[in-house]
Amino acid sequence: MSREQRTLQIQFLGAAGEVTGSCHLVQVGEKKILLDCGLIQGRPKDEARNREPFPFDPETIDAVVLSHAHIDHSGRLPLLIKSGYSGPVYTHRATADLCRTMLRDAGFLSEKDAEWENRKRERKGLPLVEPLFTIQDVEAALGQFKELDYGRQQTILPGVSIRLSDAGHILGSAVTELWLSQNGQVRKLVYSGDLGRSGMPILADPTPIQDADLVVMESTYGNRLHRTWVQTLTELKGIFNDTLTNGKGNILIPAFAVGRTQEILYLFAKYYEEWGLERWYIFLDSPMAAEATDTYARNSQLFDRESSEMWRRHQEHSLLPNLRFTRTAQESMQLNKIRSGAIIIAGSGMCDGGRIKHHLKHNAWRKDCHIIITGYQASGTLGRSLVDGAKYIKLWGETIRVAASVHTVGGLSAHADQAGLMNWYAHFQGRPPLVLVHGEAVAAEGLAKRLREDLAAPVRIAQPASQMDLGHLGNFIGSPEK
Repeated sequence: MSREQRTLQIQFLGAAGEVTGSCHLVQVGEKKILLDCGLIQGRPKDEARNREPFPFDPETIDAVVLSHAHIDHSGRLPLLIKSGYSGPVYTHRATADLCRTMLRDAGFLSEKDAEWENRKRERKGLPLVEPLFTIQDVEAALGQFKELDYGRQQTILPGVSIRLSDAGHILGSAVTELWLSQNGQVRKLVYSGDLGRSGMPILADPTPIQDADLVVMESTYGNRLHRTWVQTLTELKGIFNDTLTNGKGNILIPAFAVGRTQEILYLFAKYYEEWGLERWYIFLDSPMAAEATDTYARNSQLFDRESSEMWRRHQEHSLLPNLRFTRTAQESMQLNKIRSGAIIIAGSGMCDGGRIKHHLKHNAWRKDCHIIITGYQASGTLGRSLVDGAKYIKLWGETIRVAASVHTVGGLSAHADQAGLMNWYAHFQGRPPLVLVHGEAVAAEGLAKRLREDLAAPVRIAQPASQMDLGHLGNFIGSPEK
């Protein structure tokens, strides 16, 4: 029997020591399964890595399992197909629905970015570049999706079966259980994907899993505790009231199109009168977020009971009487003329692209305006600069003073904090070996320390391209462990 036929391992090829670009390769004998295939986001030098060849031959991959629709988990799937992958992409049906919106948008942006770059290159006489992937590549990828439901174990390859459970992160997000059989040996691998938070609106709590031989878990907020839900609601109410009292400028909310935007709209509907929102104009300036909101509405049976009932009550009308969708670029530009009384929700969530940049240009320099940061901001992004207290930002080569008040409302995060991650792992019987991914070094190290001290967990932090032999758990192959 060849060495390859005896292989039972996982290799961490993305989101190892960083947050974006999730991609993990599981090998069971000659069969290869990819867990996620996400886009690397952040600084230009980080995003340039998306153009590097995959560290494996895409034609040799037998199956892909996608945890959820966010681009840092799904965004390189069209590139994978473009590079030769022709197999199935298994995912929850709601994730497939959201990917039709998100990946098509990513394909459009990829083509536009290449077009913009090539105009500069033509003027300089430089060789032209191809888009990272095209809309045609996206359509090919979407054609390979195989839709699954939660809670059903299904064989996807000889010796490989999977079951998806609700991760509570965004609509359709999944914890993946994999049963891997090789030469009479069976190992169970559990991949958390991105874990949500318990007690949050709209989605169910993350599903606890009780048994595993190896757990691969995210660590985005592994060294932090979020504010309580009550504190978060009080903070938001205070921002709206203070803005009304002290001049009533505009409020900008950079928001991820999927997940965060729908949560914000839900809160606005629930606390409409209490927060005085009837005195504002509310704009959702993101066509992708508007489309994703429609997808949420079609899948309201996946919501928690309270949210599902409220969503149904509003189905025939807008969630908010003063909510306006700005779908065209012309409608978006009209918002720049509004000096006060507007709450503008726009992408991108990390402020590195999309319509939010235009709104920052017209509002960030004004002392009577507010910017509410509601989600994770990767290192090197414009949003991270705002969170870190930058006094000046650059937009299209122009330096803009930041005089607006910047509020970081961490309590709205869709990621579990340190306590949530530890609680999810604590449900496993026998404290199985644990590998931390999807976190900056300081976050993963902080979580690993607490897991060892409080739960006596055998924990490792994944290093880029490191491997773990599932037949001999606890031993890393390749890069040194931490």
